[in-house]
Amino acid sequence: MAKNTICLWFDKDAEAAARFYCDTFPDSKVSAVHRAPSDYPSGKEGDVLTVDFTVAGIPCLGLNGGPMFTHSEAFSFQIATDDQEETDRYWNAIVGNGGQESACGWCKDKWGISWQITPRVLTDALAAGGAEAKRAFDAMMTMGKIDVAAIEAARRG
Repeated sequence: MAKNTICLWFDKDAEAAARFYCDTFPDSKVSAVHRAPSDYPSGKEGDVLTVDFTVAGIPCLGLNGGPMFTHSEAFSFQIATDDQEETDRYWNAIVGNGGQESACGWCKDKWGISWQITPRVLTDALAAGGAEAKRAFDAMMTMGKIDVAAIEAARRG
């Protein structure tokens, strides 16, 4: 087990979520599925209790803990993309699999986990500072999924 692992609480779909993430993002895998050794408050013996997985290189533990805790935008995965094709692929996978669009490159998967699908051209523009950063930021504020060409045009002025 990694020294630091992100624990994601699910109602009952930790394995399905982990497998979706691993099918969607490179450097991802499910490494173990653990079943409950006895009944527990939100499940029974033999149910999937936890799932060890890696998503985009980040070690995670999916816990089927029941419905009492839900996800919020206070936690998100940020995925850096190199171009519009990669941005579209990840965004469409998440939104097209029961997720929902949000603003400024954010979307949420069907399990309630938030994702920031962030083209590097945007983070580069913001890091540049000054008028270039302001133009890119103002353009981003009008977007759901980030439009790489629009950010590049904003950078140029």
